[in-house]
Amino acid sequence: MFYRVPAAALILLFAGVVPAVAQSAAAPTAQPATVSTEMADARFAAFVRDFRAEASAQGIAPQTYDRAMAHVARNPEVERLNAEQPEFTTPVWTYLDSMASDRRVSDGHIKLLEYAPVFSSVEWKSGVPKELLAAIWGDESNYGEATGRFNMFEALATLAYDGPRAGYARHELIAAFKMLEKEHYDPVQMTSSWAGAFGQMQFVPSSFLLHAVDGDGDGKIDLWNSPGDALASAAQLLDDYGWQRGAPCLTEVFLPQGFDYALANLETEKTPSEWAALGVRSVSGAALGGSGEPGAIYLPAGARGPAFLVFGNFSVVLKYNNAASYGLAVCILADRLRGGGRIVGSWPRDEVPLLPVERIAFQTMLRAAGYDPGVIDGVLGRGTRAALRAWQKAHGLAADGFPTKALLARLAQDAQATRR
Repeated sequence: MFYRVPAAALILLFAGVVPAVAQSAAAPTAQPATVSTEMADARFAAFVRDFRAEASAQGIAPQTYDRAMAHVARNPEVERLNAEQPEFTTPVWTYLDSMASDRRVSDGHIKLLEYAPVFSSVEWKSGVPKELLAAIWGDESNYGEATGRFNMFEALATLAYDGPRAGYARHELIAAFKMLEKEHYDPVQMTSSWAGAFGQMQFVPSSFLLHAVDGDGDGKIDLWNSPGDALASAAQLLDDYGWQRGAPCLTEVFLPQGFDYALANLETEKTPSEWAALGVRSVSGAALGGSGEPGAIYLPAGARGPAFLVFGNFSVVLKYNNAASYGLAVCILADRLRGGGRIVGSWPRDEVPLLPVERIAFQTMLRAAGYDPGVIDGVLGRGTRAALRAWQKAHGLAADGFPTKALLARLAQDAQATRR
């Protein structure tokens, strides 16, 4: 979990001194493992006993509940994965190196050939390009290799009995029971990730109930073993969320010298002709055209990195996974699968991601400087980036809203100067 550090301590931290308050907050005194394990096991057992009534109230047959939960136990590995807070956030360029790698492209071409009739059928029915479906397949499960190794009911129950994901997990656990009743699966064979995502396209149970379809026509829906079902279900989900047939997802662009980077955010949309009038051009040299649909400029690494013009279908991809870096990875991989080249713009690979305490510091010092980032939670989302853009603009900097260690040092220097 993130923790709060007083503003004065933050200034010391970025002067090269780690205050004792940060050390003590980061390393709380551990309780004896045997006691906490016994207490956790008791709470888990009570949850499994008591949640039966809630499941029954939501229409789950008692025998379904008992069958699914017969052998579940609190899973410490699920708890560990749920509690882990990575010290560094993976930079978007490193993420793309993996998600849109040459190997993933070559494997994707093999799958497009191997399942050509399936892809053609799904694309014809839904309008979702086969390359985009293959990209999701590759990025979600490496084309079906990683469909989940935890028992779904055990993983979700472990998350549901206590902790920050309890609300999510209880909702998905009910959906998993409904899946079991609807499709008559063997609950022992219902595997998932530690967070409850499962199958070749990594659906969660509630998404299964809303969007899953029988793509191969055998009368069953098997997202673990049937590529036909998995691909058709993913296409159905995107179609349900408004995929625009024949419309683009994104295109890489060059921005002109002197571009107003405050315009580069996902909330500011203009037509391609309007962006062209501001000097934005395609990296291919072609005119910014298409259907005339409005798009937004997305800078995944700030002013020093590549720029993309993203359209409505990019937002639809985010319904699958609401992370802009994920949407970028899927759309870039899809473009490469259809014969497109690598990203042209260069990445600022010298940038080092901010530590959790530094993200807290960023938000804290922005607020102290009069720029409200919203909740001080270490999540550098829309509010923090808007506040940073305003601060950058006021200081004559490129207002790209991209937080870096250099900007954090500048904020700390300003805070020290103000205190003098």
